[in-house]
Amino acid sequence: MAKIQKLYEVCKVSLSANGSLSPEAVDSVCSVLDNVMPSDVGLETEAQSVRSWRSPRVLNRKAIGIFCIPASSIIPLHNHPGMTVFSKLLYGTVHVKSYDWVEDTTQLLKLSKVRPAKIVRDGEMSAPCGAMVIQPKDGGNIHAFKAITPCAILDILSPPYSSEDGRHCSYFRRCRKADPSGILSNRSREPEFVWLEEHQPPNSFVIRRDLYKGPALNL
Repeated sequence: MAKIQKLYEVCKVSLSANGSLSPEAVDSVCSVLDNVMPSDVGLETEAQSVRSWRSPRVLNRKAIGIFCIPASSIIPLHNHPGMTVFSKLLYGTVHVKSYDWVEDTTQLLKLSKVRPAKIVRDGEMSAPCGAMVIQPKDGGNIHAFKAITPCAILDILSPPYSSEDGRHCSYFRRCRKADPSGILSNRSREPEFVWLEEHQPPNSFVIRRDLYKGPALNL
């Protein structure tokens, strides 16, 4: 069985519509995803041709997509509300910066557009490497990618984005903000905290879609 077909089959039995995944389900998906290579999804030559692209390309099928990103391009800071996300770097090197919300401040700041978040990851990843998993409330649910070299990232979303169900993709930016309420004053020993506000990405950020060119799937 082709690896991408095997990945589809394990996702079909492991992922649920409500997004609540058991540790066993996460391990099952990761065990297959960790072994997926560029050639398994039809990217044998894409690593070279991506150098001529002017914008990121995503091969999207609602819950699974492959982002092919030219060097120096950025996928801005964005979230995955109520979702578990599996990300596998297929080739190249990418810088990942990710955050989680400081959850116990939600009520105090519910009228504010600016919220505190803690940094989870800030560093480079290079293929080959294992899959990165983020959960609805931890693991770096808000993250950004910057391609150091041409790269491709295979994403699996459970459940997928759905504005009707409150799972709308929002973009964010860091901002300066004081802490007069003392919300973060007792967290000096925890990881770095920042303030994030919702923000529309620049007009230069464009996602160009294309057809999946890998092995056929039996759906």
